[in-house]
Amino acid sequence: MKAKLIVLCLFVLINFEISAQERELNSGFGLGFQLVQFQNDFGLGLNFVSPYFADGHIGIRLKANLMYNQNVIDGLTEWVPYGNASLGLIGVGTQLSENIRLYGEGGFLILMPSDKLSSEDVEIGGYGHFGFEFFFSQGGCYFIEIGGVGTGAVADKIPSEPIFSNGMSISAGLRYFLQ
Repeated sequence: MKAKLIVLCLFVLINFEISAQERELNSGFGLGFQLVQFQNDFGLGLNFVSPYFADGHIGIRLKANLMYNQNVIDGLTEWVPYGNASLGLIGVGTQLSENIRLYGEGGFLILMPSDKLSSEDVEIGGYGHFGFEFFFSQGGCYFIEIGGVGTGAVADKIPSEPIFSNGMSISAGLRYFLQ
């Protein structure tokens, strides 16, 4: 597991085409809001981005989400809330135009499952995704991210003991960079 996370982080940092374009656009501290889907769980959250370094190619992102796991037991649907937080490295790739930027991100994820879902207090895993930022102003952008998340989390307090927060992840939201 650790080797896979290390390889993923190295991939994010190394495997990008480095553009010779100037990186002045939106490389300061950033704040944002996102809607996310981890496997079948829906969530919403906040993200904080460090100022970019290494000539504007690398940044650090911290995200926190309130997630909802949908359980259907005996024909009744219940949305069980739980939390997660992630810390990862961003590798900025090619800037397609002055308004579109590509990036990759990978890092560590911590789940805080509800006691209705799991007997575990904390689950630790990793994530990785590719994203696009579409700038609508000097500091603001919409973003879309797609990738995967792996935690090994199992809802052992639900009769069928399904996994949760594992598999495909999709995220979209707004971010504003302070210059």
